[in-house]
Amino acid sequence: MSATEPSGQLPLRSEPDIVASRQLVRKLTQQLGFSLVDQTKMITAASELSRNTVTYGGGGEMAWDVVEQGVRRGLRLRFRDQGPGIPDIAQALTDGWTSGKGMGLGLSGSRRLVHDFDIQSTVGEGTCVSVTRWK
Repeated sequence: MSATEPSGQLPLRSEPDIVASRQLVRKLTQQLGFSLVDQTKMITAASELSRNTVTYGGGGEMAWDVVEQGVRRGLRLRFRDQGPGIPDIAQALTDGWTSGKGMGLGLSGSRRLVHDFDIQSTVGEGTCVSVTRWK
């Protein structure tokens, strides 16, 4: 795994993997020339979504891609697990709602920190959350 690659994957199985995801996203956003504020937003979203993948999804992976759209460059992260899935996505995206002991800000907070947010979930099959932040 190298932050110099335009795409790759990182396993998310435990707390050290969550830390590794934050460190990787920091390096990627720095290499893309994101401002310190934008770096912090993307790192925070990655941290929350990595933790959700480990805690609620039973582990999975974070994939990353450096993306281009016209003259814009950005970073897309995808968090995928094969956990129990989310039965009510709208409810899960409500501030304060949690299926566990968290504060209920992981998904909704992450959505506010990025430019593009997509979530797909099937009960019994897992969840995939994709986020993109543009420079």
